[in-house]
Amino acid sequence: MKKIDLDFYQGNDVVEISRLLLGKYLVTRFDNAITGGVIVETEAYAGATDKASHAYGGRRTARTEIMYAEGGVSYVYLCYGIHHLFNVVTNKKDIPHAVLIRAIEPIEGLDVMMLRRKKDKIDFTLTSGPGAMSEALGIKTKHTGIDMTGDQIWIEDKNYTIGAEDIIAGPRVGVAYAKEDALLPYRFSIKNNKWVSRAK
Repeated sequence: MKKIDLDFYQGNDVVEISRLLLGKYLVTRFDNAITGGVIVETEAYAGATDKASHAYGGRRTARTEIMYAEGGVSYVYLCYGIHHLFNVVTNKKDIPHAVLIRAIEPIEGLDVMMLRRKKDKIDFTLTSGPGAMSEALGIKTKHTGIDMTGDQIWIEDKNYTIGAEDIIAGPRVGVAYAKEDALLPYRFSIKNNKWVSRAK
């Protein structure tokens, strides 16, 4: 097991980090239950200059303050009052970049994930889409600010490289309010992977 170290998260190109996270292995350990899988879909959010970012224009609130921390901590927020969405904060202190993890291919702890998602069979909806994925992995807003090199939530590098020809880049999901920034190709997914979310 090789946990990704802080140097990776503290790089200055959030779009590149978002792309490089494809194929990495996201793991959680809560109440002695380990769950995890391969990251197959991500979205980059480029902080103060990105109209789709919670930190656009340098906005700071109790919720977004963690985005201004040094890269390598979690940022989990509630969407529509129901979905807990998991992000990794990147870059240096006071540069509020983050990568939203949108989907994983589930590998470890399938029984625990199915229980959390109240499912009796495995299909793509288990961990496809950021809300479903967080629920399957047991991630909630109370886990915001967690050190990504610790023992609750971490990402491993298993030397699984995704070739450029197998990466799809396109616009992010659900950010129409960001106008021209909504069209930026900041969403990355693994081509033909059945666990990638179905964008509406």
